[in-house]
Amino acid sequence: MEFRTKIPIKKAEPKIDYKSKIFLIGSCFVENISKKLDFYKLQNLQNPFGILFHPLAIAKFFRKLNEAAFYTEKDIFQHQERWHCFDAHSSLSNPDPEVLLNNLNSALKNAREFLQQSSHLVITLGTSWSYFHLESEQSVANCHKVPQKSFRKEIQSIEEIERALNEILEEAHQINPDAEVIFTVSPVRHIKDGFVENQRSKAHLITAVHKVCEESKKTHYFPSYELMMDELRDYRFYTEDMLHPSQTAIYYIWKRFTETWFSEDSLSILNEVENIQKGLAHRPFNLNSEAHRKFLKNLNSKVLTLQKRYPHLQF
Repeated sequence: MEFRTKIPIKKAEPKIDYKSKIFLIGSCFVENISKKLDFYKLQNLQNPFGILFHPLAIAKFFRKLNEAAFYTEKDIFQHQERWHCFDAHSSLSNPDPEVLLNNLNSALKNAREFLQQSSHLVITLGTSWSYFHLESEQSVANCHKVPQKSFRKEIQSIEEIERALNEILEEAHQINPDAEVIFTVSPVRHIKDGFVENQRSKAHLITAVHKVCEESKKTHYFPSYELMMDELRDYRFYTEDMLHPSQTAIYYIWKRFTETWFSEDSLSILNEVENIQKGLAHRPFNLNSEAHRKFLKNLNSKVLTLQKRYPHLQF
């Protein structure tokens, strides 16, 4: 796929390879990249608290992570026969409060342990618009279908977002001072906020991120938003809702990401893993044929060869 307009992206260091551990957090675009990492068998952990769209919510997550403090009953509430936490996505909500607390605290523990070992931290920002819960006087990660009158909707200024991003860096680097941080802005448009409001929101995020990246070490920017808006500026690269990137667009952005961040050796292994995955997905006409037995033997040999170099690879 070639385009007349191609955004130049400087090759980044240190590279991602098959020994790397990648921690991903942020908007739903993180899930798309994580699925690619899973497919290619790279070690990763994504969104322990579910999708988090806003810098304030992500900052609060890292603050909690660094404090190593557990959630208790005062941090959760019941609504529509389920228990929720304003710091987490509704995917963690549960009818049983003990289950919710266990899920939250287990996610925190696992996330902290993974971050301590991570080589790269990918943070994808979704929106500058946030909801402030009036009763608890806190900005929330998710409203959990609580009536709108319980919240105040507000857009964070560039300065507020910059402070949140700096807090994220500070908290994350206290846990792992060696982690390289890669910021991106999600190309998914939040049209429910309004067309003009969505553009304002993304502009605030982009400006704040660049200011932070210019002033912070071990901090980088990958232009996933710009790739979607400028290189893939056609509705054929969107799903039916005309808001989310299509699989073609996701694959293209993934390829640009690997070109920027992956080592030459890991790029060749990506191809090997892809061939193995395609082989595993192959459905033969005759399971008992000699040709199929040879095919499986050859496939198993390729898997064993890779596993000798990288024992953590499991197919």
